[in-house]
Amino acid sequence: MHSVYENMSNAEKEVSTHLRELNLWWQFEQPVFVYDDMQRPRVWTPDFYVPELGIYIEVVGNRYIGNYSFREKVYRLNRIPVIFLHMNTPEWKAELLNGMHAIHTYRNEKIPTRV
Repeated sequence: MHSVYENMSNAEKEVSTHLRELNLWWQFEQPVFVYDDMQRPRVWTPDFYVPELGIYIEVVGNRYIGNYSFREKVYRLNRIPVIFLHMNTPEWKAELLNGMHAIHTYRNEKIPTRV
């Protein structure tokens, strides 16, 4: 039987294990629709989607760091909450939690307190 883990890098496996430890269920490479910086429609597949939180996660490996600035820009333009985890740093777990908290703080600030 085919397993999603067969298609994952070692870094992605590490993140999936950590998400399980946090009791967060995830979907691997869940497609998301975006318009790029030239307003062209695209479908991208961030590494993880956490449905309970409505957050996407991109795992950034050492050799791909330069390629992610464009992705970050496009996700920001489309207002899609993506946490970019830099796996070459030992603080990536803290990066993940800080990113989750930042997204939810932003969301809470957007909700009116009165009608």
